Amino acid sequence: MSAPRQVLYDVPGPKAILRDKVFTAVFTVVMVGLLALLVYSAYTRGIFDDRWQVLWDPQKGSQNAGDVWHALLVRGLLEGTLKAVVIAVPIVALTATVLVIARASGNAIMRALAYLFTHVFRGIPVLLTMYFGVLALGLSPLVSVVLGLVVYNTAVVAEILRAGIAALPRGQREAGLSLGLRPLSVLLRIQLPQAVRIMLPALVSQIVVLLKDTSLGFIIAYSELLTVTKNNYNYFGEPTTVVFVAVAFVIYIAVNMLVSRLAHWLEGRLSRTRTSAGVGDVPVAPPGGVMAAGAGANTRA
Repeated sequence: MSAPRQVLYDVPGPKAILRDKVFTAVFTVVMVGLLALLVYSAYTRGIFDDRWQVLWDPQKGSQNAGDVWHALLVRGLLEGTLKAVVIAVPIVALTATVLVIARASGNAIMRALAYLFTHVFRGIPVLLTMYFGVLALGLSPLVSVVLGLVVYNTAVVAEILRAGIAALPRGQREAGLSLGLRPLSVLLRIQLPQAVRIMLPALVSQIVVLLKDTSLGFIIAYSELLTVTKNNYNYFGEPTTVVFVAVAFVIYIAVNMLVSRLAHWLEGRLSRTRTSAGVGDVPVAPPGGVMAAGAGANTRA
């Protein structure tokens, strides 16, 4: 008696294989073409000539290579771009949490104010808020940059967290309430940590956006990486513009890649913690019963 015939549904057919090969070939040709166009354009603009020497042997005025790199990495990146990010990110985390609590509040006035804040400042350009801080409030460029970053990103991050909380099963909240927790405790101790873990990629993307938006401080004379870049190529003359723009380009990419790698590592750690210990899983009360406090910590909803 012959064995029953096994159907392999996951094996692609000839048409699917041909379609994948055509897509891969077209994608490869497009990417190679774009790369070749980029290299050709850079070559015709003289990017491969000796103007890069300015990075290790400026030979102009009192500037030396140490001054150039100190200006870019210390005054531009550390004391400008990253300083604004380090100040803004914790404030955004705190204010976004407060905004989420207000949106979930039973008080209609708080909900209305939180809704108004979100929809007003999410629709206002970050640069306009920075201008408002400098021109209308008389704030310093640093405070104005942080104000613009905080106001806009608070509205966006609060919406990201709210979407993460809404994606959780309703049983999460009901289980917390069945343990005798207050609604605010359920939100802060159960729902919000899970929402952060679920929305971590989106939150990291928002941090990257925030980091890039610090370059808008250039417009209000805040000394960050882009401002220092412009000062450098103004000092050394027009031929060096492409050099310093390329260096700033590489620095931005390197910092954003570092942030992404740290986020990927954190996401992996959180996943392993959840798998091994069940941390963050929500206890579920048995049907018709009341679960003892602290029990069911490793029970999935």
